[in-house]
Amino acid sequence: MIEHVHNHITSELQQNTRTDTIFILTAIMLNLITLAINSGMVEKSRTDDSMLIVMFLFVFLIVLVNLVVIFGLLKGKQTRLKLVSGLIRMYKDKDVDKYYDESLMGNYSIRYNLFILVVVCTGMIAIIVPFILR
Repeated sequence: MIEHVHNHITSELQQNTRTDTIFILTAIMLNLITLAINSGMVEKSRTDDSMLIVMFLFVFLIVLVNLVVIFGLLKGKQTRLKLVSGLIRMYKDKDVDKYYDESLMGNYSIRYNLFILVVVCTGMIAIIVPFILR
């Protein structure tokens, strides 16, 4: 039974990793695409108010998607820590915990914080640069 629990937890960790990857790539791609679109509309937005409104709609989209991604990453971080904690307890019960370095827990936390920072920074650049160019 322990082997099934172990397989289930590791499977959940893999799913968690895939989900986080999708969140991060989606946010970065959207931020970069929106940066390109808004930067391309800068010239017309100086004389056409409807273009400016479209630029602000894209800003709203960036903010909304980035908030969803950050929330998803924070939940992914919590989930990973809980799953790994369960694995460590299982390893301690079976006296094989010496093969898993618990300092990895801190590394996971730092990694998630860096992912969130990348999402926030690309989002801010996607919002700010077109308005500076304007």
